[in-house]
Amino acid sequence: MARFSYRARSASGEVVSGTLDGESAGAVASRLIDLGITPVEVTPAREEGVTSGRPLRRILGRGHPLLDDVLLFSRQMHALVRAGVPLLRGLTGLRDSARNEAMRRVLDDVLESLAAGQDLAASLARHPETFSPLYVSLVRVGENSGTLEKSFQFLHQYLGLERRTRNQIKSALRYPVIVVVAIMAAMAVLTIFVIPAFGRLYHHFGDKLPLPTRIIFAISMFAAHYWWLILGLVGLAVWGFWAWKRTPKGRLAWDRYKLRIPVVGSILERAALGRFARTFAIIQRAGVPLVQGVALVAESVGNAHLGRRLLEIRDGIERGVSVAVTASATNLFPGLVLQMIQVGEETGALDDMLDEVGLFYEEEVDYDLARLSSLLEPILLGFLAMVVLVLALGVYLPIWDLYQLAQR
Repeated sequence: MARFSYRARSASGEVVSGTLDGESAGAVASRLIDLGITPVEVTPAREEGVTSGRPLRRILGRGHPLLDDVLLFSRQMHALVRAGVPLLRGLTGLRDSARNEAMRRVLDDVLESLAAGQDLAASLARHPETFSPLYVSLVRVGENSGTLEKSFQFLHQYLGLERRTRNQIKSALRYPVIVVVAIMAAMAVLTIFVIPAFGRLYHHFGDKLPLPTRIIFAISMFAAHYWWLILGLVGLAVWGFWAWKRTPKGRLAWDRYKLRIPVVGSILERAALGRFARTFAIIQRAGVPLVQGVALVAESVGNAHLGRRLLEIRDGIERGVSVAVTASATNLFPGLVLQMIQVGEETGALDDMLDEVGLFYEEEVDYDLARLSSLLEPILLGFLAMVVLVLALGVYLPIWDLYQLAQR
């Protein structure tokens, strides 16, 4: 998705501004309207000079608040609202006790907005990088219905599930990533330092060296002399990929490709569908309108390709088709899940059935994550064996030839 800057007016007439991700300016304007804000101007945001230091600022606590910060904020707000603490007083205490400087700045602005007469949802909507449209919508429903305590309880539950899923995936991928990095480091050391030493030993052989050996030595000598060029090209490729991934087409293509990665892709897809089901159940209980809720949840699955497919459910509901039928048309859910959704619609307990669907996917994901390392080990061992075989053949073939000559 692209990033857009907007200027708009809140329900009280105050001018608000900020940035928001969306497929187009029209999509951003529609989202602002859903949030109760009237857009005045929506233009593409300037990215030059803004994003280059974002990862470092985030590590130092000077970028946007992290998921853990928003999770803690939701838990604290639930406790404050349940205890009947006045909103301004409670938020002031949270701001003063915030450890993350970025979160403190956000709460400062929220307090200023509340003091100017805006409601809490509109104040949070001023920071779309921190509080998603789903978050703001649940807060607005809680304010309008007098159930703000439940809204923050739902949000804490939703963000807790989100953090749990992320941590599980990161934990499962940590070992394979470490192994791959170690292999690449070993290959770099062999290529730059070890193989050139053999090259000096074999230089008098000239063209008599086997072809695999000549190829490996040529690559090694190039890497030893032009390592700076290789590092520059790798850095340029990483930057180009990162910039391409931030474009709407790039993000859509990358998210589609991730789902096709062997072993990992199916886990990512089921984790996203489980997140969709759990979040859908939460917004159903919170009282968010069905059509608006599906659109919000589709944006929260963390995959642009799956989000676009899930939006077909919203389109079907708008045409008067049931959730089960439109979900079946997406070809994303197995028959058992579709039956559970259908039973939930017929019995009026769709939120409970969606919780069961989420649990179904979470159990599958937990099982696959627990055995992910064992599934990836044969692939990693095969890759390592291939690398060792190529290097061994290239380096030791001349020694084998000398041995054959000596036997004659």
